Amino acid sequence: MEHTDNTRLQDTLARVPQLRDFPLDQIAIVKVGGLTNRNYKITVGADSYVLRVPGEGTEQYVDRRADEQAGRLTSNLGVNAELIHYEPGTGVQLTRYIDGATMMTPDLFKDLDSCSRAGMVFAKLHRSGATFYQEFNDVRKAQEYLDVLKQMGGRFPEGYDDLQKEALVVRGALLKGAPPLVPSHNDPVPENFINTVDRMYLLDWEFAGNNDPMWDLGDLSVEGYFDERQDRAMLTAYNGGEFSERLYSRMILQKAMVFLLWTLWGALQVANKNPLKPSDIHYPFDDFWEYTIDRFTRCREIMERPDFGTHIDRVRG
Repeated sequence: MEHTDNTRLQDTLARVPQLRDFPLDQIAIVKVGGLTNRNYKITVGADSYVLRVPGEGTEQYVDRRADEQAGRLTSNLGVNAELIHYEPGTGVQLTRYIDGATMMTPDLFKDLDSCSRAGMVFAKLHRSGATFYQEFNDVRKAQEYLDVLKQMGGRFPEGYDDLQKEALVVRGALLKGAPPLVPSHNDPVPENFINTVDRMYLLDWEFAGNNDPMWDLGDLSVEGYFDERQDRAMLTAYNGGEFSERLYSRMILQKAMVFLLWTLWGALQVANKNPLKPSDIHYPFDDFWEYTIDRFTRCREIMERPDFGTHIDRVRG
């Protein structure tokens, strides 16, 4: 562990009520990954936790009030791990470590049963009747990212403005017959899922907000590199065992919007000089600029598919 990380971690441990009274030599610490945040498995005596230390610059785009509310609500629903402590000013949080759980990856999601389990997690969340503190609107979120990037003098992939204009057609279709907003995770990368013998959990609620339900399914499909078989398994489980062509088309359109938004998020990480450590997560990139170009390229590819117009027409009804 780098010296600066070690010092920051010690300062954080001293502020967490459940941990601050233990001498450092009585605390077992294992780094467990994270993309922009730093996460650690913390063991004291017979108790194990996961400590999240937010990464640099996350305060620019994470509403900590919404993060805490969503964390507590989903903990009570049993969708999330038990939330033990939350520090409102910083976003430092302590959750219960779930024994016997496996962190998911794109490779593990190649098992269609796992895709189905994820679909059922989304269904439980979306149909819970809960309401999150804020709305997650990808258009407004994109504008927030753009404003910060312009202030910082950040760079964009060549052709971004043209693709953003083409996305107006997609967004117009999504507004036709749009379903009620539901409590959504909005950033369900595979590593935010952990799987046990009897259930799957969804962690890390920094982007939580009320949203179109198909955003969550589209986002996991994007981040997990799902093929059509995986998409269909997830959607069928989500929809109570029945596949829906219209929901599938809506999910395809949302996948394009996911790619477009995370293009800007990646550019923001570049501007903040956040490092991408290959050991932390599955991304096959050397840095966040490669991630940004990948998301931009895949957005363009999905919108250029021969059947993309069919999906737009089906969603428009």
